Amino acid sequence: MSDLPLPLDASTKQILQKAANTIRGLAMDGVQKADSGHPGLPLGCAEIGAYLYGGYLRQNPQNPKWWNRDRLILSAGHGSMWLYACLHLSGYPLSLEDLKNFRQLHSKTPGHPESFLTEGVETTTGPLGQGVAHGVGQALGLKLLQARFAGDGEWLFSNKVFILMGDGCMMEGISSEVSALAGHLQLDNLVLIYDANRISLDGPLAESSSENTKLRYEAYGWEVFEIDGHDLDAIHETFTQFRETQKKPILVIARTLIGKGAPNKAGTHKVHGAPLGKEEVAAAKDALGISQEDFFVPQPVHNYFEKCKEQGQQREDRWTQKYTAWAKEHPESAKTLEKMRLKTLPPELMQELLSLPIKAPISGRKASQEVLQFLSQKLPGLYGGSADLSCSDMTMLQKFPIVSPGHYEGRNIKYGVREFGMAGMATGLAETGFILPYIGTFLTFSDYMRNAIRLAALQHVQVIYQFTHDSIFLGEDGPTHQPVEHYAALRAIPNLQVIRPADSFEVRMAWYAALQFSGPTALILSRQNLPDLPGTALPYQEGVGKGAYCLRESQDCPDFILLATGSEVALALGVAEALQKMGKLVRVISMPCWRLLDQQPLSYRQGLLGPSTAKKVSIEAGVELGWHKYIGQDGIAICMENFGASAPADALAHEFGFTVEQILERIL
Repeated sequence: MSDLPLPLDASTKQILQKAANTIRGLAMDGVQKADSGHPGLPLGCAEIGAYLYGGYLRQNPQNPKWWNRDRLILSAGHGSMWLYACLHLSGYPLSLEDLKNFRQLHSKTPGHPESFLTEGVETTTGPLGQGVAHGVGQALGLKLLQARFAGDGEWLFSNKVFILMGDGCMMEGISSEVSALAGHLQLDNLVLIYDANRISLDGPLAESSSENTKLRYEAYGWEVFEIDGHDLDAIHETFTQFRETQKKPILVIARTLIGKGAPNKAGTHKVHGAPLGKEEVAAAKDALGISQEDFFVPQPVHNYFEKCKEQGQQREDRWTQKYTAWAKEHPESAKTLEKMRLKTLPPELMQELLSLPIKAPISGRKASQEVLQFLSQKLPGLYGGSADLSCSDMTMLQKFPIVSPGHYEGRNIKYGVREFGMAGMATGLAETGFILPYIGTFLTFSDYMRNAIRLAALQHVQVIYQFTHDSIFLGEDGPTHQPVEHYAALRAIPNLQVIRPADSFEVRMAWYAALQFSGPTALILSRQNLPDLPGTALPYQEGVGKGAYCLRESQDCPDFILLATGSEVALALGVAEALQKMGKLVRVISMPCWRLLDQQPLSYRQGLLGPSTAKKVSIEAGVELGWHKYIGQDGIAICMENFGASAPADALAHEFGFTVEQILERIL
């Protein structure tokens, strides 16, 4: 049960109320000093914050990354001063000076919580609803870890995930996607707290929503509680009853007053996203009975949270003693857990991948499937999933079961047709610190996932996206399914490694690149069969690891330099053959990853793309955006200038100019 006294005694209740008002004071002062921010949620959810961080959450602020900690995610990230105030009071490494620097350059208290900046922040949030997806992913990941060590060590991960969301999160579609899946999977370690204050940024919620949220979540398979979010007794009574007896995901609808304590603005949208103003802050502090001093923390509140911090350390110490004994009794399980945590690659992995028997011609997606079966035996933390396309995007791990309601022993996750939710959950899986997730769908649907990919890239989270059906050459499904602008769109995301391999050997090394990279990787794979090309069976550091490398070199200074990716590399080699017969000197470059090329020394890049007298031609079945960085303003981009069409691949190649004859006509 909770470490809070049961029932909630008068003295503890009094100090928690004082702590709630301290949270309000810190939040008002932080927003006011920055002259920017969202005070409404911190004032409205202060009692919830005081209760959770005042002894209920099983955490250790002195070790924010303790494996078995309860995780609190603020999905409504605009209310970040609520989280910062709670972390500061709890003893996390977040000082009053940090709170005073709210929303300032290089501070640990940015406008929305960012996990890579602030200890105690479990995930980067802000785009509404995505924190819910990350939390559901973390909860699922913890269930997978429990099942992995069931029998002798499931207690290793007996923690829960708590998410605080607002009306905006509830309205975003991604929260519906992941909530439906969480209910289906019966995640009994997930608690979603809904700050139901009936106010959105633009005005009363009633102007845009009239749903019965309780019935919706019950239909998803959740247990739903409704409470007064300012009543500590009601909060306590509700939260204590499901700490040990929870059987399914829980939604707590907490009725709150936005901006509670602000005498003239509480309950209105005016308190949602703008500072209260000095006069309103002073009036609020008077009404709440707290000091007018800026960033004031009463000594009794400080003392109370110091005791909570000591309890957190003691709790982890007891867990560590148990873990040490367990590791001695179960050395193989402990070894597996450590492999999952460190994600170190076997030293022989690259050579084994190069030697892996894959019979060509083969599509990129099927070559990747072969690689995945091999990797699943080598990497215990590798878990896969697909948005209802595993039989087509080839993501299924054939030797492992599918995760199902109440059964988490498998390593295949069926996300259903929920691409955005899938991508957000994959970020949460990675944030467990033990799971290396990959997810799959068609490349054109990366648009649905884009904002989740962006947040993964922002946080440098290691997620691998297997995007198949990578060009117009998927054929008859037509332009709705044929990606055109997607290579450029993904390459535009900072920190995202985008790789489009040309054959089975480049697929192998693309996976090796993804496993080495500390951020997210998009693997872009063909539906159609591709031949293995001469010159691609290279170690990582000599081929794919350079981002671009020479497949065919001329004996002298080339007349043409052809750059291509994916299935178009074979086409470029065909063009080079035809040019050679005409007496032309040609260099062919496979360019699977622009990002890796840009990281190479200038001398390598100049040598590969020079001399300046050569005519440079790019060949890629996507838009030309970005190519002139490599081929120059005078270069020729063989590209897609419009959407595709519904027809067999050969007909599409002729229609859009992707044949040897048509390219020769363009470049000569």
